[in-house]
Amino acid sequence: MTAEAHIFRLDAVSKRYGVTVALDNINLSVERNEYVSLLGPSGSGKTVLLRTIAGFETPDEGRIEINGRDVSSLPAHERGIGFVFQNFALFPHLSVADNIGFGLANRNDPLPHDEIVDRVSDIIKLVGLEGLGARGVGQISGGQKQRVALARTLVTEPKLILLDEPLGALDANLRGRMRNELRAIRERLGVTFLHVTGSETEALAMGDRVIVLDRGHIAQFDHPDHVYSKPATPNVAKFLNRYNMFDGSISGSAFKSEYGDLAFIQKTKSDHPAYAVRYDRVAVDSDGSAGKGPSLPANFIASEYLGSSIMYFFEAIGGKVIEVEHHLSHGAPKTFEPKKSYRLRWKPEDAIVFG
Repeated sequence: MTAEAHIFRLDAVSKRYGVTVALDNINLSVERNEYVSLLGPSGSGKTVLLRTIAGFETPDEGRIEINGRDVSSLPAHERGIGFVFQNFALFPHLSVADNIGFGLANRNDPLPHDEIVDRVSDIIKLVGLEGLGARGVGQISGGQKQRVALARTLVTEPKLILLDEPLGALDANLRGRMRNELRAIRERLGVTFLHVTGSETEALAMGDRVIVLDRGHIAQFDHPDHVYSKPATPNVAKFLNRYNMFDGSISGSAFKSEYGDLAFIQKTKSDHPAYAVRYDRVAVDSDGSAGKGPSLPANFIASEYLGSSIMYFFEAIGGKVIEVEHHLSHGAPKTFEPKKSYRLRWKPEDAIVFG
C-alpha cells in the first residue's frame, strides 16, 4: 500500500507518565475514507492514543505522520485534525450557529462573514439541525448537542476526525440512531473517522475496521467479523464479553482443564494458554448425559431476557459461571430448574484455543 493511501501513520510511538507506560511502541496505519473503531478496557491507552495523534499529548518516542507529513512536534491547531469530545465542549453563551462557526471566525486567517454563514448553513442541514441555528445550546437536547459538536468539527473540512466516546453521554435509544447518522455523514463527506469507545457492541457495529488496545499495545486490528469470531489473544476474547474462558494447558489435540480434556480444532498462537467458546455456541442437555464433543456439568442459576435473546447462567466446578446465549429467532425460550445439574456441550470446531 502506498503512503498516499494512508491518512495517518504512527511509527514506534510510546508515551509514559512516570513509571506507567500508556503507549508502548505503537505502529499503526489508517487508510483514507475509513471508519475505524478504537476499542479497549479502561486504562488500555485509548484516550492517550487519540490525544497523542491530535497533538494534545507529546510522545516520548516515535513519529506521527498525517497526510504524509511528520507532525510529531506540531501543536494541535496546526495538524488539520477535527476532534469531538465526549462532553461536547460547547460554548454555553453562544448560539448553535455561532458554536459551529466559531473555528472559522477565530482562526489565524478568518473567512469572510458571508462564507462563514454559507458554510455553517450547509453543515446545519447536513447534520439535521435545520431551524435550530439561533437557539442557545442550553435549549437543545443531548442528541442535538452531539450534532452541534460534530458540525463544529466538520465545518472546518478536516480529512481526519477523532471522536472520544462521542455517544457516551446519550441514552441507549439515541446512541443507536446516532451510530447510523455518524456513519452516513462520514460516507457523504469522504473523511476518516477514528472513534474511541469502551463498548464492544458500538465498536463492532460502526467500524470498517476495529483496533483493540490492551495495556498500551495493539492486540488486534482487523475487520469486525474477524475480531468477533477470531480474537487474536485471550484478552481480546475476554474484552469482547462474548466468550466463556477456561484456564489450562495444551496437550496434543486436547486442552487440559479442571473440567477434563476439552477437544478443539482451531489454535491461535499465544504466550498465555486459554480455551474459549462463544456464549451462543453452547448447548444445554437437559438429561445431563455424556455424549460427543467437549462438555461439562453445571448447575442452572438464573436467566436474563435481552429482547432478541435470553442469557442463561450456569455454575460449574469451583464456582465458575458459564453463560449460554439463546437467540429467540432459533426457537422458544427454554425452562431450566434452579440448582439442577445440566450438561453444557459444544462442537470442537466452535472452540478457540490460545497457546
